[in-house]
Amino acid sequence: MPILLTVILCTRDPHPARLARTLEGLAGQTLASASWELLLIDNGSSPALHPRSLPSPGPALANLRVVPEPVPGLTPARLRGIAEARGDVLVFVDDDNVLASGYLAFAASAFASSPRLAAAGGPVRAEFETIPPAWTTEFHGLLALHDHGSVPLFASGGPGAPWPSFAPVGAGLCLRRAAGLDYAARVRADPARAALDRRAGQLTSGGDNDIVFTALRAGGDVAYLPELALTHLIPTGRVQPDYLVRLNRAIQRSWVRVLALHEACPWRPIPRWTLPLRFARAWLRACPWRGPAERVRCAGLIGRLEGQADLTA
Repeated sequence: MPILLTVILCTRDPHPARLARTLEGLAGQTLASASWELLLIDNGSSPALHPRSLPSPGPALANLRVVPEPVPGLTPARLRGIAEARGDVLVFVDDDNVLASGYLAFAASAFASSPRLAAAGGPVRAEFETIPPAWTTEFHGLLALHDHGSVPLFASGGPGAPWPSFAPVGAGLCLRRAAGLDYAARVRADPARAALDRRAGQLTSGGDNDIVFTALRAGGDVAYLPELALTHLIPTGRVQPDYLVRLNRAIQRSWVRVLALHEACPWRPIPRWTLPLRFARAWLRACPWRGPAERVRCAGLIGRLEGQADLTA
């Protein structure tokens, strides 16, 4: 039986050219427009977004609806999209993602044929604005880039299910609506979870993992499906050392908090007053004076320590 999809595109003051590419990718989907809707969640853009102000890729996006969400942050924007969605499956697309043309059609087929499937994603490949230095390759995962090959991978959900190494990232995340509603209810019951993801000026990035972990531990299966391929448009600024330092620190800190939330954290809480000494040890261990890669690694160690200190709050 055919199912309806809802694409949720959260954005704030998007880069016009990258948003145009994202919308072109959606306009080129092979899935009939009657089988999916597009919600563009405007998270406080200035000026506010309007369908007539967006790049127009053609009639295939007649299913577009702009929905304002004034509360800043990726989590409030996603929650608005979940609340407004009519689809059986939600597909989260960032404003710098270009989906393969068969993405939505394959997602609809996969979820229709696998009732236990709760969350899925696929390879995320880069299109860099400029070729980055070779040392950045180690940190491409921080930019949501991953490719686990051409064979589908599955993890069975249930209480205590371990985190799968191939878990989907937020870019292109496909989520059964029931799992999305369950996640939204849990965030309403624990508003601190909204702080796990990005807000203006912050690079915290734990919301994607919280969504997937919630679906997995609730009993839903999680999959890596190679047909769900997308291109991530990466501007030059996101492969600069200072940005990667900030990003790794924020990601590692939020990852500790996500693991603790789901009772899967291997690191113990530590007193906040011990952080200066622990930071010094991390600095000596990572040797950040040697180069940019060492700086980014050091920032990750510091972020993890900050996350452990958060657990004592």
